[in-house]
Amino acid sequence: MSREGRAAGLIILAASGYGSLSIGTALADRAGMTLIALMAWRYALAAPVLVIAAGGLSRIRVAPRAALPLLLLGGGGQTLITWFSLSSLEWLTAAALGFLFYTYPAWVAVFAAITGAERLTPVRVGALLLALAGITLMVGSPWSTPMPWQGVVRALGSAVIYALYIPLIHRLRGPLDASVASTYIVTGAGVVFLAIAAVTGTLFTGLTPETFAIAFALAGFSTAVAFIAFLRGLEVLGPVRSAILSTVEPFWTALLGAAVLGQAVGATGFIGGVAIVAAILLLQRSGRPAIPPAPAPD
Repeated sequence: MSREGRAAGLIILAASGYGSLSIGTALADRAGMTLIALMAWRYALAAPVLVIAAGGLSRIRVAPRAALPLLLLGGGGQTLITWFSLSSLEWLTAAALGFLFYTYPAWVAVFAAITGAERLTPVRVGALLLALAGITLMVGSPWSTPMPWQGVVRALGSAVIYALYIPLIHRLRGPLDASVASTYIVTGAGVVFLAIAAVTGTLFTGLTPETFAIAFALAGFSTAVAFIAFLRGLEVLGPVRSAILSTVEPFWTALLGAAVLGQAVGATGFIGGVAIVAAILLLQRSGRPAIPPAPAPD
């Protein structure tokens, strides 16, 4: 398998990890665990897993000028994306949030074109449109129910923040190994969620062996594995191709929801999934992205 083929596989693996988050969250909610507590335990448990993956504490020691941006901007970005997207559910349906959030590959492509970081080739534009069409089929029409502007702004805000976040972490990572960079990003997000959980008194709400197991699974697969895989794939493919490949996430979520939660996947859902897979195959025809290598931290 080529280097780009392996990178595409890593991005799809990461998308599967991220796509499992909502299923794990639903299971934890059924068991009585709050979202804040789940996220706090998720990041708190993922941090030591990433330290082990990096090779121990001695391997993650980097200069403060490299560590602080990852802690503050990387971890802070994770917190903002989570808050903006999940808080929009107060006004929006999950389908509407899914539709609006998964506009982020288009935002990534637009920002990359504006800054000149990557070219929008016809193949990439075609793959992007095909992926967006597949997502629309997967989540259904977002206009079937009223969409208050407060929810729309937050959902689109999370998509825009994520679109800016992808190239940001690529730059902040610099020459650091993916496991080292992920350790600092996850630690930064963990500190924020642990602080919120401590202040609100929800850290131990609903914490049982079952919910702890869910949190640990999310920490391992949906965080540690997903972060490392995404950063390594991003290094090779660049933000635009990585974002488009990540649209496999809602298809994975639908399949996992059917298997674990018994949620039916209709014919349009499968057609949408096929469209997303077709977009991924089409994308593999495009050449190496015209993106400069990530610079070393100043």
